[in-house]
Amino acid sequence: DLSLLRFISAELTRGYFLEHNEAKYTERRERVYTCMRIPKELEKLMFFGIFLCLDAFLYVFTLLPLRVFLAMFRFITLPCYGLRDRRLLQPAQVCDMLKGVILVICYFMMHYVDYSMMYHLIRGQSVIKLYIIYNMLEVADRLISSFGQDILDALYWTATEPKERKRAHIGVIPHFFMAVFYVFLHAILIMVQATTLNVAFNSHNKSLLTIMMSNNFVEIKGSVFKKFEKNNLFQMSNSDIKERFTNYVLLLIVCLRNMEQFSWNPDHLWVLFPDVCMVVASEIAVDIVKHAFITKFNDITADVYSEYRASLAFDLVSSRQKNAYTDYSDSVSRRMGFIPLPLAVLLIRVVTSSIKVQGVLAYVCVVLFYCGLISLKVLNSIVLLGKSCQYVKEAKMEEKLFNPVLTATPGKPAGKQQGTFKSTQGISTDENGSTSVTNQPVHQKENMPSLLVTSNSDQFLTTPDGEEKDISQDSSELKHRSAKKDLLEIDRFTICGNRID
Repeated sequence: DLSLLRFISAELTRGYFLEHNEAKYTERRERVYTCMRIPKELEKLMFFGIFLCLDAFLYVFTLLPLRVFLAMFRFITLPCYGLRDRRLLQPAQVCDMLKGVILVICYFMMHYVDYSMMYHLIRGQSVIKLYIIYNMLEVADRLISSFGQDILDALYWTATEPKERKRAHIGVIPHFFMAVFYVFLHAILIMVQATTLNVAFNSHNKSLLTIMMSNNFVEIKGSVFKKFEKNNLFQMSNSDIKERFTNYVLLLIVCLRNMEQFSWNPDHLWVLFPDVCMVVASEIAVDIVKHAFITKFNDITADVYSEYRASLAFDLVSSRQKNAYTDYSDSVSRRMGFIPLPLAVLLIRVVTSSIKVQGVLAYVCVVLFYCGLISLKVLNSIVLLGKSCQYVKEAKMEEKLFNPVLTATPGKPAGKQQGTFKSTQGISTDENGSTSVTNQPVHQKENMPSLLVTSNSDQFLTTPDGEEKDISQDSSELKHRSAKKDLLEIDRFTICGNRID
């Protein structure tokens, strides 16, 4: 008996039971909770990462000059020591002196760049043209950062490698000039970015600032609809940390230049304050939305950010070991793509041109300010080291710190070393943890090699997942590697980290 009345009655009274599809709705609810947890977990990672960048940045202004002074003192007083040591200077001292000389040379070269002329040149351009220029600058900054760290690493290794080895490089002097040219070019690039941001702050209708902020939301469109693995998300997180810290320094430069133009009137600072808050808030909002939807679409839990934080903490703790193979500031540069030298050159140039030091009292204030910076650096390093030890202990990674570092054999390519590493794992089968051919201990209870492994960063730069696929074909034990191992093997920032090959 079909009738309209019975159809309407059935529509009003029919029921359904959600518990018949419990797994589906439970998963939906967990996704909502994950998205709600993302802001807290992401900001904890960002907060820790920003202070890591601050520590590496303050190192250039505080400890690096002192280390350069000690290295020069050793070089001058070398006849007093005799020729007992085979090296005139230790490798770390050579690298410190190279950094100091590059910093001084680039600082004097920056005096030939007129900031005021650049400001008026950019201010005369149209809004759309400046928007395109700013986008090009962001892309150029990422690309040049990728190649710049390789240039600096090549210089450091060329200057400190054993001299008995057959010469396979073009020499220290060409590498040095390449490094000076890179730092100078990168500093000019960051200066143009800061100048464009300054023009946006001083525009009357704020249209340029609005367009530049909306550019951040375009980043969401290019990221959230791509497939991401944990490694790729880790690289993107490092990129966001570096970008946020760099923006803070650029905002500081903009405020210094504006305050100088208004004779350091404190009232003008409150005029700039809303725009500064607007830029910072837009960055935070874009990062939260981007990471929330990336984790949602790729079924990644919010706990992954704790793993990322533990991996960064592991870098800090391992760099404090006696036999550490790199300085911590360089480790941050490789991990996040944050290279402090060009940014430090620009900040020193802006501060010295904006603040005039005259009189004895002014020099006393400079000395006190420098002592304050050293105190801040030491305090920040102590707190970071304590927190890093806590994070490493919570992640149960402390035993990895005591495993010997597996380094590549000099003169052999990284690919051959990885092949040797894979083959030796099959040889070490003793239950008591016998040593392999390279005398590296193997823990059989975990059935995987040591996590502290020197990685081939170039492979991650091109194909982030290529090494994992290759290893999974060779051994069933390495096929199911943990996520922490993958994170520790990524020893540098992949400039196109959100690209999936």
